[in-house]
Amino acid sequence: MKKIIVIAALVAGMGSMGSAMAAGDAAAGKVKAAVCAACHGANGISTNALWPNLRGQKADYIIKQLKAFKAGTRKDPLMSPQAAQLTDQDIENVAAYFSSLK
Repeated sequence: MKKIIVIAALVAGMGSMGSAMAAGDAAAGKVKAAVCAACHGANGISTNALWPNLRGQKADYIIKQLKAFKAGTRKDPLMSPQAAQLTDQDIENVAAYFSSLK
């Protein structure tokens, strides 16, 4: 019985750690995202159909895509070099910023 309680507590704790670790700073993300405006628009709405809107996207989605560009598992001649310059914290901050825009 004790093993089940301990395992349940560990699983619950890991779940809350995951969301706390995924939280970025939207204000810092806004500063870092200034360069994104060239393609994705100043307010996260792209004026070119080739580039996606980022405004209101889910943070987890943005994080996943930026990390894929950075790792090289997703390739794009414009995005890959941009993502390569970002730290993991930068990525979380940028994601927090764009997801905060409604």
